[in-house]
Amino acid sequence: MSFDYDIDFDKTDFREQPELYRVGRGEQGVLLVEPYKSEILPYWRFKTPDIAKESSDKIYQLFLDYKENDDFVGMDMARKFLQMGYTRSRRYANYKGGKKYDEDGEINDRDIDEVKAKSAEIFEEKWIKAREDEEYLKKKKDHQKKYG
Repeated sequence: MSFDYDIDFDKTDFREQPELYRVGRGEQGVLLVEPYKSEILPYWRFKTPDIAKESSDKIYQLFLDYKENDDFVGMDMARKFLQMGYTRSRRYANYKGGKKYDEDGEINDRDIDEVKAKSAEIFEEKWIKAREDEEYLKKKKDHQKKYG
């Protein structure tokens, strides 16, 4: 089932109502689902490899904390932030200023920034670790079977 954008995100606490959460594709809902957005977003940074390492380590630790607390929604949100760290770092690594398209909608030429590429690699490593975690995969399957 796809992510449900019709929910009143300003009034929904997904820790209290995990049955309303839908995994969706990729990073869908990453900046909407509370209280997780507020718990994870302050740590999400990727400007330099050192910052990306600190950020991805902290977010992965939150993933493990949510896992320990049997909180699938938190685990999935942490996984999404790790994925978003990778994709945004990659975008900035490939295109100056992170701008893939010019004013006319044409794709800009790639200009690889090795520093940002390293940040992307750091996030990718933690993202893969989270998305392939056996317990995460089981909880994801169970959640989708139970709630859609």
